[in-house]
Amino acid sequence: MERFGVKATPSRNRSKTALYVTPRDRVTEFGSELHEDGGKLFCTSCNVVLNHVRKSAINDHLKSKTHTKRKAEFEEQSVRKKHRTLTASLQCNSVAQTEKISVIQDFVKMCLEANIPLEKADHPSVRAFLSRHVKNGSSIPKSDQLRKTYLPDGYESENQLLSTEDC
Repeated sequence: MERFGVKATPSRNRSKTALYVTPRDRVTEFGSELHEDGGKLFCTSCNVVLNHVRKSAINDHLKSKTHTKRKAEFEEQSVRKKHRTLTASLQCNSVAQTEKISVIQDFVKMCLEANIPLEKADHPSVRAFLSRHVKNGSSIPKSDQLRKTYLPDGYESENQLLSTEDC
């Protein structure tokens, strides 16, 4: 056949998957039944990952007995939880996380201004005082991590403050 310039039809070799469909497209197509996070498609009521490429797989799941059962249970619950991927959870900065970072930076700044060595933060009585009397005080890391992670930030901010005062 190739000798005469006739080629086989490409429809036989083509699979029945949608090539350029994203999970976001499926969410807009199916509405609140599904949600997308981190490039994955989740069933909101079942909290399972679905194949977003094949529409038939989504339709089969939505028609299944387990989905209808879980959907009824889900609608009875007052608190609705959506599954998230691990990377999305780790990237999310909650109020507690930002407050923790603020407490640690303030602690390092206080130690620097009072000429207190950061190693003193490792002393058991200092640890007990911080956890008892300071909100998020128990979340202050050991001196080596303070030195590696938070001291450069304090150094840069003090350097910028001094350079603006000189001008």
